[in-house]
Amino acid sequence: MPGPACYIRSTVASSDLHPRSALIVLTALNLLNYADRNVLFAVQPLVQDEFHLTKEQIGFLTSAFLGFYVLAAPFVGPLADRYSRKLIIALGAMFWSGLTLLTAVTHNYTELLVRHTLVGVGEATFVTIAPTFVADLFAEDRRGRILGVFYLAIPVGSAAGYLLGGYLAPHHGWRFPFYIAAVPGFLLAIAVLFLKEPERGQFDSLAETPERGTILGIARNPAFLTATLGMAAMTYSLGGIQVWMPQFLYSERGYSLQAANLTFGMVIVIDGIVASLAGGWLGDYLLRRMKGAYYLVSAASMLLGVPVMIVALFVKGSIMLPAIGLAAFFLLLNTAPLNAAVINSVGAHIRATAISVNILVIHCLGDVLSPTMMGWVADRRSLQSAFVLPVIAMVISSAILFYGMKFAPQIQIGARAPVEAGKT
Repeated sequence: MPGPACYIRSTVASSDLHPRSALIVLTALNLLNYADRNVLFAVQPLVQDEFHLTKEQIGFLTSAFLGFYVLAAPFVGPLADRYSRKLIIALGAMFWSGLTLLTAVTHNYTELLVRHTLVGVGEATFVTIAPTFVADLFAEDRRGRILGVFYLAIPVGSAAGYLLGGYLAPHHGWRFPFYIAAVPGFLLAIAVLFLKEPERGQFDSLAETPERGTILGIARNPAFLTATLGMAAMTYSLGGIQVWMPQFLYSERGYSLQAANLTFGMVIVIDGIVASLAGGWLGDYLLRRMKGAYYLVSAASMLLGVPVMIVALFVKGSIMLPAIGLAAFFLLLNTAPLNAAVINSVGAHIRATAISVNILVIHCLGDVLSPTMMGWVADRRSLQSAFVLPVIAMVISSAILFYGMKFAPQIQIGARAPVEAGKT
């Protein structure tokens, strides 16, 4: 019969395997989430031509998607703090994947607008809940690196959407890429149902004070508020750039539609992989030396990106693409540490609710506004002029996050949960 040592090794191996397998499944679903929403950005000129739309109307599609997305989040968060997170994630993934297939029957702007807004409701279930699930799988001082892996889905999924739409749409029509993006969602939703639900807060070292553990307390929690407002300004910038950069290359710099999406998609995926992992590692490394490390990395990356973005937009020639690449790197470097700052700023039993509040704020003040505002400026002046708005937002984000450093919680480095907690 196997002895106690063999049993312990088996238990530890099983405990180590589950967090990693869960992280892989949730990261894959997150990747699909961003691929699905970014396909539209790649095919915007084709949609605009078919339905005879203005740039402002095209920008409003994304604004409406995000508007319904943020309205759904506050309802999903409290449910996730009380009931099975994996069940809500799976049902939401099936809902948005089914709606993506309905692109086949969209034949006018109104139908596309309705379809896009309902997809936003479905995707809100995942984005609100999945980070809390991931956070409960790993210790506090590893969350920068772990979220760096989870949020690889933003650049990789975004690039996949650009590449999928940019390659397939010119040959098969703009609707076809949506069909390809929908099918994997059903399979990954089923896989989520087989994951084990982690114990809430099993690795947390900080007590749930009124500011960290109650809904009303969040409004008095400066660590949460500064991270959220800094993220809102960053989201305004990143959201506007993602929507309009392919069309900027297409209409202002003479790229073909396919080349514009391929170029920007490759920039995002390469920069995003490196920046997400580097930002998470750097945040965790500095966290052992200063409590405000996540805020510092995020603030510095936004500030460094400002002059590079200006060069990318207003200097033509061979320097343009390297500047776009470096600007994207600085924008994406803050993704993991800034999300880790939000997660660590609140207690585990209210974390999904806090993230739903975070989602509401960052999108209402961020990328709900920026695509339409940039489209409005582009219709009246030029698309190049419209990119001044995200540059201003980067400066604002940096200032808020530098200020927020002093409010960061002092977590216990190296804290671990008991072995029994890892088996729940």
